[in-house]
Amino acid sequence: MATFDVFGMCNPLYDLQATVTDQLISDLELEKGGMFLVDEHRQKQIIPLIYSDLVAAEPGGSGANTMTGISQLGGRSCYAGRVGSDEHALLYEQGLLAKGVASSLGHGHGTTGICLVLVTPDTQRTMCTFLGCSLELSPRDIKVDLLLASKYLYVTAYLWDTDGQKEAVEFAMATAKKSGVRVSVSLSDPFCVNRHKTELLELVDRHVDVILGNRLEAQALTDTDSPEDAARVLAERTDIAVVTMDSAGSLICSGREVTHVPAVPTMPIDTTGAGDMYAAGFLYGLTQGLDLAQCGHIASSVASKTVSKFGPRLESVDLAGLITI
Repeated sequence: MATFDVFGMCNPLYDLQATVTDQLISDLELEKGGMFLVDEHRQKQIIPLIYSDLVAAEPGGSGANTMTGISQLGGRSCYAGRVGSDEHALLYEQGLLAKGVASSLGHGHGTTGICLVLVTPDTQRTMCTFLGCSLELSPRDIKVDLLLASKYLYVTAYLWDTDGQKEAVEFAMATAKKSGVRVSVSLSDPFCVNRHKTELLELVDRHVDVILGNRLEAQALTDTDSPEDAARVLAERTDIAVVTMDSAGSLICSGREVTHVPAVPTMPIDTTGAGDMYAAGFLYGLTQGLDLAQCGHIASSVASKTVSKFGPRLESVDLAGLITI
């Protein structure tokens, strides 16, 4: 029996989340809703502008949010990435363990990554990310014994910005496939997809069993004009393709079977982490042997609960109510 349901890989980032105005986003010359890589100097310029409006400070990053969600649902998750040697590294690892996520973190000698999450009144989140030591992730950071003790490997497309990260992803995926560990990937962000489209498609064709993305990410990767067409194209390249469509729900495709899962109505306050929690719910369902409709229902439910509050993670879960549909 596997020790873990999911072994996740991503950039460990200590999150600083703040509520901001549209004017600030404009003044910073950011495109609202995107994820932007910044250097340490740029980040230190922004922090004083948002410090009085901080609403959360805690361990984060897309993959860590998903592993936390799986743990909250009752699953067993493990998280891999690279942190630094500063105080945020210790806080990060302690935060993972407190949330029930096993740590498989590597440690560098520099600064742990930090993500500034800027939430505007329309609930959109714009992220300015200083990746820090997470950029130094390499194959030697992957603890193979923990990976092979898992049912699924989960990787985000954010891990495609340096050669070392790419090598770590390729190594982990190839190792997983060789040993019968299923491989899943999140497309993460349309800007990320557009930066690495050709390489991501090659990666999907070689290794990926399950792919998840929102409509913008999926359409960008497949050069299609609708989420339905994007889901169909991706399903031809993988076993399961999931395309989320905000309030229109999500499409889950396996072979020629297409399942539409309605969104769970809610009053959104902060969309940060919606995709991460959808992935958590979906992967939890898969690892528990549930059918695709049930997986999608759990995923939609936890995503809905997440956006109805500030912060990218759940506060509590009524699992019994989520599985019965």
